[in-house]
Amino acid sequence: MINEQTARELLGPLKDPFLHKTLAETNGIIEVSIREEKKHVSVKLALAKINTAEQLPFQMKVVDILKGAGAGSVGIRFEELSQEVLEQFRGTVQASEAQDLLSPMNKVEFISIASGKGGVGKSTVSVNLAVALARLGKKVGLIDADIYGFSVPDMMGVTDLPAVKENRIIPVERLGVKVISMGFFVEDNAPVVWRGPMLGKALDQFFRDVEWGDLDYLLLDLPPGTGDIALDIHQMIPASKQIIVTTPHPTAAFVAARAGAMALQTEHALLGVIENMSWFESKESGKRELVFGAGGGVRLAKELRTDLLGQIPLGQPDWDEEDFAPSVYAEDHPIGQIYTDIAKAVQKKIEK
Repeated sequence: MINEQTARELLGPLKDPFLHKTLAETNGIIEVSIREEKKHVSVKLALAKINTAEQLPFQMKVVDILKGAGAGSVGIRFEELSQEVLEQFRGTVQASEAQDLLSPMNKVEFISIASGKGGVGKSTVSVNLAVALARLGKKVGLIDADIYGFSVPDMMGVTDLPAVKENRIIPVERLGVKVISMGFFVEDNAPVVWRGPMLGKALDQFFRDVEWGDLDYLLLDLPPGTGDIALDIHQMIPASKQIIVTTPHPTAAFVAARAGAMALQTEHALLGVIENMSWFESKESGKRELVFGAGGGVRLAKELRTDLLGQIPLGQPDWDEEDFAPSVYAEDHPIGQIYTDIAKAVQKKIEK
């Protein structure tokens, strides 16, 4: 029967499937305990990322090695390496690993834009926030993850399609934002009739097979509600930060609270709440009309114990036929200035 020292020596050369460094190098062997009377070996190991497809074959290697050395049974527990340890290895991983947005070695900040229901302007907020962050000099990507209700390409006036180079998808860049959407892969605005597993593969491709390059922020326009696609994304990117979009109407805010609760339950950090369609201001009289009521965003932010990042009035961007982007507000438009303020607040909260 092997002892603790032998077990550590046998497992030390195994490589972390993400860092491509040995467990000895990462100090990934946290604990080894031996029950000689039952020939049972129990180990606790730390990897760069857990609960992934790569974990199972790694686990089988551990079992094979320990049983081959005389263990009758093997118990394995996994935990993630600390951020301090991961920082030691940044810049030493393979280029292909660094390009994988889901790799723990990638430093991009994920910002998910969610809502409890449709029709509250979530995609409009996603598009304008992405553009506002790009105007602040940030490198920004935007995934239209609302698979069934994709709208980002039309809202941004995107007319080109992604290119494919060496089996990598090159996102379309528009207004300083790199964009990928299911809309690029569906002909003539056809409905998407795929089922869950197929959609999951599409989303995985958006993360792993797109040549995003160096990004500061990647925004995700999530589907409304708390369905399977939103849950899949929450599980894919556990480090995502989330913004909840609502209108001032009490019912919209009540439903939006579910999306916020889902973020908290899946251990996503809430950046704050954006209240859209807060009022309509008449150009003639300057009077504000509270078309959808008042107070929903404020109450939602208090309920979720987060900040109200901004209130956006009803409005219409100024269209430019030469540079057509029907849902994007110009930087000097009053609503465009509100988005700039929100982008600054988001940047400050993340960098803090």
